[in-house]
Amino acid sequence: MDSVANRVKPLARQHIRAALLSSIRGLSDDAASRRRRRRLLYDRILRVDHAGELGADRIYAGQMRVLGRDPVVQHMWEQEKEHLRAFERLVPQHRARPSALRPLWDSAGFALGFASALLGQRGAMACTVAVESVIAEHYDNQIRELLADAGEDHAELLDLLRRCRDDEQGHHDTGLEHGAEGAPLYGLLTAAVKAGCRGAIWVAERI
Repeated sequence: MDSVANRVKPLARQHIRAALLSSIRGLSDDAASRRRRRRLLYDRILRVDHAGELGADRIYAGQMRVLGRDPVVQHMWEQEKEHLRAFERLVPQHRARPSALRPLWDSAGFALGFASALLGQRGAMACTVAVESVIAEHYDNQIRELLADAGEDHAELLDLLRRCRDDEQGHHDTGLEHGAEGAPLYGLLTAAVKAGCRGAIWVAERI
């Protein structure tokens, strides 16, 4: 009996050791999988949001080129500059890949802002209403996505997205308060701008 017991004990220890090693490897694989998922999630979110805030900055730059010292547009522009600075800090911090189409977002944003302001302040406000309605919805979707990622701490990014979302919604409301709906071809203009924004979001998430 003693010889049998002596043989069983090493076997039991081997099984326990193997089980522990398997558990450790499983935990390590799970942790690596979570890190990879988080990295991909942040890469996509930061790339598209950085590109979007760059575009927004250039839209207001284009509008100000036409409208001059418009205090309403200037205030919204200053907020967009703050958003852009925040994302420019987070992109390298999380080693996210910026959009390869930055020159396009730069020039397209400025052109949109400039062209909308040629229709007067109401045209500029109509552009703002269209852009910000899409962007506020976009931020809402990202916030829900992060909140659904149970077990992960996204507090810093969630705080920024909520702040940006609230500012964009405020810009949308400001546009309506300043006569956006009185712009020439308001319905057609806003529909076209919204479609362009949604297309830009789709592209910037990927490129």
